[in-house]
Amino acid sequence: MSDSETPDQWASGLLPPTTTEEVRALGAGVAVLPIGSFEQHGAYLPLVTDTVIACTIAREIAAAYPVQLLPPVTVSCSHEHADWPGTVSISAATLYSVVRDIAGSLRRSGVGSLILVNGHGGNYVLRNIVQESAGTGTRMALFPGSADWDTARTRAGVQTPSYSDMHGGEVETSILLHAHPELVRPGYETSDCLADDRKHLLTLGMAEYTESGVIGRPSLASAAKGKELLAALTESFAEYLSLVGERAGEQVGERQETETR
Repeated sequence: MSDSETPDQWASGLLPPTTTEEVRALGAGVAVLPIGSFEQHGAYLPLVTDTVIACTIAREIAAAYPVQLLPPVTVSCSHEHADWPGTVSISAATLYSVVRDIAGSLRRSGVGSLILVNGHGGNYVLRNIVQESAGTGTRMALFPGSADWDTARTRAGVQTPSYSDMHGGEVETSILLHAHPELVRPGYETSDCLADDRKHLLTLGMAEYTESGVIGRPSLASAAKGKELLAALTESFAEYLSLVGERAGEQVGERQETETR
């Protein structure tokens, strides 16, 4: 964080400032929920990196599309990072319940669709939540998908292969350099660490494969790449909105019809 920045200045950009009347006027049938984590990202990125990235993507989406932007889930499933100070996790069952409860609350208020903007690859349970939603009356989606990231990486000229760029690497550092450079500490330029042979990571945790907590090549990061990554992801979101938006409109219409009977 730079000397001229205060926590309130950057944090305020991550939370939706909308009023209840503004939400009413928007009348969105689709809500966007950023889901991050609170886990180590090496010595140069903050513990809130995944949350900042999820919120940044969601904020760009809300600026481009008529969706209701929600505040983030800031603690999730980071158990593989438990060896580093500061990392905090909740169980997959708890995250499951939190997201399902949020979806249910939105549905009762007339918002029939929820898109999860996930900033942490370890939140595997989110796929199950979306999978199960097919039979619950709530249309859900998980964004960005791997194809969306591939498209964004190509457009931005990211050099590190996606598997190698796992944590605190070129992509994450680039997004923060563009959107929140005040959060990036010195040292990313000399912190590259590759660990492609990590097939037992779920069993052994991150510490078995990296001393620094980094797996990737942050030295290749740039603000320009971060800008293009966000632009590409924002464009990719249109397909997701078209998939869930039609169903959201149907559900809101059904709800209004029921209330008038």
